[in-house]
Amino acid sequence: MKRTLSILLCLMLFSLSGCRISENTIRFGAADVGGMYYSFANTFTELANEQLPDHSFEVRTTAGSSANLRLLADNYIELGIAQADLIYDAYAKNSNLRAIAGLYTEACQLVVRADSDIQCLNDLSGHTVSIGAEDSGTERNATQILEFAGMPSSIVTTKNLDYIDAAHELEAGDIDAFFCTAGINTTIIEELSRECDIRLIPIDDDVISKMRASSDAYSRYTIPVETYKGQDEEVDTIGVTSVLVTSDSMSEDTIQQLTALLFEKAKELQYATSLDLNLDEKFAVEGIPIPFHAGAAAHYEADGLQVNQ
Repeated sequence: MKRTLSILLCLMLFSLSGCRISENTIRFGAADVGGMYYSFANTFTELANEQLPDHSFEVRTTAGSSANLRLLADNYIELGIAQADLIYDAYAKNSNLRAIAGLYTEACQLVVRADSDIQCLNDLSGHTVSIGAEDSGTERNATQILEFAGMPSSIVTTKNLDYIDAAHELEAGDIDAFFCTAGINTTIIEELSRECDIRLIPIDDDVISKMRASSDAYSRYTIPVETYKGQDEEVDTIGVTSVLVTSDSMSEDTIQQLTALLFEKAKELQYATSLDLNLDEKFAVEGIPIPFHAGAAAHYEADGLQVNQ
């Protein structure tokens, strides 16, 4: 009887802890396979497992930015990546949310087959478009872009697909375009370009202006020529910073070590992910709309940078 009660008590405690396996297990919320969050999270956790032997780091696949912020609030993950345009609103609902570092600029990318009749946003009328996985940053950006372009759901059919499914359906002709907000070179787009000829659709100047007016987190971003196979022109779009986030319940020492690791291993992260990483301390603290974790702040202050806590 005592043994049964003990087992039941352990199960209850496990449930109440948000399914946390161990106090030394740190779960990193990534996003879809094929996206840059997933690539970055896997590389960073490998490095963290090597350099911080007192902890065990695991990657958890999620729907993306919005999901990561919700999972952090619910204590199902301890680290995550989210777009800067989402974290301010999330902080209003979860004051325990803390920033560690701005990582790189993500681009809102709209992909079509090269033989498509779609040349601009207005041409999406009457077509079927993937706006990203539900609860993702891509979904938010795609929805905003379509609204500002005057493309309501009555004239554009939208689908919620993750990056892999969107690429497969575009190649098969089951959808006409898909949105993907991610750092360039986005793995899934690069792989798709090797399977079939693709084009990137630029975001109109008017829509870019409206997006920037809607949030300080957005900037004009140009995707360089030859970022992807067959891309022979620059593509203007919207950029938004990806931010490594955590909870204020994480220990100051652990987050300080992880922040230091981020910059010490910048080259390894760059080589392993193909991302255009901006891993320097000045970029990492610029324009972040929520407080930094005390451990991250300690790292920056040692380099002479003051941040909001």
